[in-house]
Amino acid sequence: MMETLALLNLMRRRHACHAFLPGESVRDGDLQVVLEAGRLAPSSFGLEPWRFLVVPDPARLPQLQAACFGQTQAVTAGALVVILASIADMQPDSSVLQARLAREHADDAAAGLAAYRAFHAATDVRAWAIAQCILASAQMMLAATAAGLDSCPIGGFDEAALAAVLGIDAQREAIALVLALGRCAHPAGAKQRLPLAQLVEWR
Repeated sequence: MMETLALLNLMRRRHACHAFLPGESVRDGDLQVVLEAGRLAPSSFGLEPWRFLVVPDPARLPQLQAACFGQTQAVTAGALVVILASIADMQPDSSVLQARLAREHADDAAAGLAAYRAFHAATDVRAWAIAQCILASAQMMLAATAAGLDSCPIGGFDEAALAAVLGIDAQREAIALVLALGRCAHPAGAKQRLPLAQLVEWR
């Protein structure tokens, strides 16, 4: 029960920080906690269709800010983690995909691959992979809060410009989200959320 309350309190404390204290880097140990939370996130088929690109160098942040439509949090963050969605590696004939499926379906790898082929044929895999990355980002933000960090998920960016700055091959990976980390320059306001009564329906 205490653990459950502690988890809910972390969720209540987490907020989107729009301006970080400039010049404050994120400690390696705290960053490792955030990255490990992403690594442990759930994913469909157990495929982990993501990669985390860490940008700790403040000198690169102005370019990234420009690609993120000038958002303040992109240039004041102590570190940015760009979450990349795997596209090419999620093709059914990819050796990466087949190795991961074999790991998850060790009892019958052929059946696992057949099921994935059917899924792939019926799915917008780019959109699916990006959605999987959002699952990872949620865990990463919660872990950041537990580590005493603030965070902000940046979903607004010029993907082509950001890919050019970071040297990302858009045919292989899509940019799902930019996660800004650091210590917020301003205290968090009261969390605004709809009550459960407006959100939950029992049938």
